[in-house]
Amino acid sequence: MDQHHRNVRFRLPDPVLKLSPEDLESRRWGNDELLQVQGVGAFVRALLPVRLEGGDTVTYGLWLGVQPEELRQLWEIWNEPTYLDHEFEGWCANGIPPWKEAVLAAPVIARPRKRDEVPYVTASDHPVLASLLEREWPHDFVLSGLP
Repeated sequence: MDQHHRNVRFRLPDPVLKLSPEDLESRRWGNDELLQVQGVGAFVRALLPVRLEGGDTVTYGLWLGVQPEELRQLWEIWNEPTYLDHEFEGWCANGIPPWKEAVLAAPVIARPRKRDEVPYVTASDHPVLASLLEREWPHDFVLSGLP
């Protein structure tokens, strides 16, 4: 992708990064979209598009923390038609550059757009995360925080 239409994918939720690879392997369940780590939490991958000035976009593939019951329900309906109608609450489990800790643990609402794809963050009542969804951002500000 070019510099101004980028996808940034977080490998794991931030709380999970504190574990050693061996510890993580012995405590994890799930796949690349749905993950539970014993003693840490339940997570679902989601997409968060951030609009840049001029019509460009950076899409973050981040993790949302969810209640274990929500993870179980998503697992059960992931390939079902009802998945598309399923809206759920969670919280941002990654510090998104350049906002980082300002959005970590921010509450969100997510919903799928297509079957067999991860859901999108659609809303938040957290002021910083809501502004990520609602406004256009300067290229330099957003891209300066990316690897």
